[in-house]
Amino acid sequence: MTREPLVKVRDLRVEFQLARGTVHAVDGVSFDVEPGEAFGLVGESGSGKTVTLRALVGLLPRGAKLTGGTIEIDGVDVTAADEDTQRHLRGTTVSMIFQEPMTALNPVMRVGDQIAEEPLVRLGMSRSAARARAIELMALVGIPDPRRRAQAYPHELSGGLRQRVMIAIALSGDPKLVLCDEPTTALDVTIQDQILKLLRKLQHELDVSLVFVSHDLAVIAQTCRRLAVMYAGQVVESGAVEQVFREPRHPYTLGLLRAVPDFEVVRERLASIPGSPPDLAAPPAGCRFHPRCRFVQEDCLAIPVELERLDAGREVRCLHHDQTAADVEREPVIVDA
Repeated sequence: MTREPLVKVRDLRVEFQLARGTVHAVDGVSFDVEPGEAFGLVGESGSGKTVTLRALVGLLPRGAKLTGGTIEIDGVDVTAADEDTQRHLRGTTVSMIFQEPMTALNPVMRVGDQIAEEPLVRLGMSRSAARARAIELMALVGIPDPRRRAQAYPHELSGGLRQRVMIAIALSGDPKLVLCDEPTTALDVTIQDQILKLLRKLQHELDVSLVFVSHDLAVIAQTCRRLAVMYAGQVVESGAVEQVFREPRHPYTLGLLRAVPDFEVVRERLASIPGSPPDLAAPPAGCRFHPRCRFVQEDCLAIPVELERLDAGREVRCLHHDQTAADVEREPVIVDA
């Protein structure tokens, strides 16, 4: 029996009003997240992925405004909910792991107390029960000697341990959905691998859904089952991670994959995508990627391109995705997914 999606995002639109005009940071984004699934949002800086993530919990940056679309989480229409309902959702149904623990954690509060706050305030536990729960969660996320380290302040812990504290806080309200905003960006490669393996382990053990935002394709390959590739505020390709990574159909996705270093092949220079992302206050007409696309044709220049469903679960926003397919056939993309 197929379960209903935990998250349903339909035609989401978020704008910033700036002196130079209206910036369409998120422009018609749609996707679902299944219960217990890890879903990825990937793209360059400024693609709209982090704004999309923050819209899910009503934590948009200052100056941002939700102007269209709907977000439904666990049957609740977040876009129509009042502030009290949204506040209740945050922590009990949805939680978030931020990319930099030192700015997200309270520097003058012991980490055990920060983890215990959610069980104490939202779940109604007694102070002793909440503290015991905090120590239990610290052990669950792999913090050695949790009873002693619960007394520590954030600056007394390493970067990897601080990120584990953030994960424990995110899990403290027994959420169904955890949003991960580049949670390993500030960590070295070894600790990053440990954190990603921990998140995958917790996802399967607790049957929690994850939404990962990252510019790092390796992180998405390691953690997610499905993904949406974002460019200039829009989803340009979506589908199963393994299929998209091995058979990309959008030139932007192909460019991202070609730019991943292959340590088995010696190259003088890494492949790159020419140009830079467009100004979202004045995006180009037609396909937004066309100024940087090597497959561009005349019909790409004028009319906005809609998402096209290729097969079950696979979508692409490109009029000439067959050219990308032919390029991949000539030179396969090798990415572990």
